Amino acid sequence: MTITIPDCIQSITPYKPGKPIEELARELGIHNAVKLASNENPLGPSPKALEAIASAVSNLHRYPDGAGHKLVTRLSDYWKMAPECFVPGNGSDDLIGMLTRALLQPGDEVIVPTPSFLMYEINVRSAGAVPVFVPLRSLAIHLDDLIERITSRTRMLFICNPNNPTGTVISRRNFEAFLQMLPPDIVVVVDEAYMEFVRDPDCVRSMTYAHCRTSPVVTLRTFSKAYGLAGLRIGYGVMNPELAGVIHRIRQPFNTSLLAQAGAVAALEDEDFLNQTVQTVHKGLDYLFKELSKANIRYFPTQSNFFLIDTKKNADTVFNAMLKLGVIVRSMTSYGYPEYIRVNTGLPKENERLIQALKQVL
Repeated sequence: MTITIPDCIQSITPYKPGKPIEELARELGIHNAVKLASNENPLGPSPKALEAIASAVSNLHRYPDGAGHKLVTRLSDYWKMAPECFVPGNGSDDLIGMLTRALLQPGDEVIVPTPSFLMYEINVRSAGAVPVFVPLRSLAIHLDDLIERITSRTRMLFICNPNNPTGTVISRRNFEAFLQMLPPDIVVVVDEAYMEFVRDPDCVRSMTYAHCRTSPVVTLRTFSKAYGLAGLRIGYGVMNPELAGVIHRIRQPFNTSLLAQAGAVAALEDEDFLNQTVQTVHKGLDYLFKELSKANIRYFPTQSNFFLIDTKKNADTVFNAMLKLGVIVRSMTSYGYPEYIRVNTGLPKENERLIQALKQVL
């Protein structure tokens, strides 16, 4: 290649998603695989969302509503917040990208706990900014550690709550104390992709702080997990209207599709499905923790729909051995945990297969 690639782009390691079931079928000829690697909804999509999507299909020759008016209005009613606080996105990834492009300049610093969602680093580097990595302690984000790394060049800070891949959360009290210590020009981005699964009543919900007077707080939410719409790529950001106006300046005019908007609006109405999803996940976690304890396999408690398992072996080796048994998990080698795997809960039969495969491999 003869074109010049900027150094900030050259420094990026491409994101590697969980292995698709179809790929496993092509490579190993396994057609009854169980995928527990990407934190997806085991029940599938919301039935009401499916119905709305089917009704919208006949309008595919039309562009979607660029402002996502119906979705934004529904979100406003749902959360009891002004419509001007919401920015729809093509999944949370799209919103992370818009925030970094709009608010960062080359040389700016962004604090990123590690390990956490890998797209934070990728988008920060894409903007020519510098990620400042702050290691977790005991698998958790410690806000005091983030404060210590702030400099005059710090412009943004990412917090994943619950954190991916560790499933740990931040308390309301610690978050409020943290905000009081921050300089007012630092944007705090809180990714709450898995908030629906949290059982800890002390876990902070950052949407409460959208109008925080000390520091701008942005909350990211998604329909991919609890609502089962990962294939549609639809999410939203919640922030003060002034900041939302800045993000809208660079937002692609049709960044969320017609079908995604229709599905998301209907999914918000489907409280029964959401409750069923959360109950299924919690029951699945309880079963898996019980069986792993009986098998003397070390795991780490979680506030999400996924958790870590210490295999005490090379995680990539375990991953490949599990593949041959038709169970797809996620190796944590790229996250800095070379002996850990991450799994999410599935349906009862899928959870049973996971336990059986783990016992065989370990």
